[in-house]
Amino acid sequence: MIVQLEFRKSSYSAQGQECVEVAHIPASFRKSSYSSDRVNCVEVADLPCGAAVRDSKHPTAGHLPFPSSEWSGFLSAALSR
Repeated sequence: MIVQLEFRKSSYSAQGQECVEVAHIPASFRKSSYSSDRVNCVEVADLPCGAAVRDSKHPTAGHLPFPSSEWSGFLSAALSR
């Protein structure tokens, strides 16, 4: 799946100057199939360039994104145990 990101200039940037642009990466978080029926768990979302994880108890506190290579390495190590 290819996602077209829409970048925008930050409202903190000065007019007419070069700056860093930001884009919202849409993500649908889901509870891992390896999680038990407990309420508290880590949720995961697929991203165009990897994956992200967040705490299900505090979903608005942010998430940790991982590039594809790091996420693949993590999954390989976790599944080999």
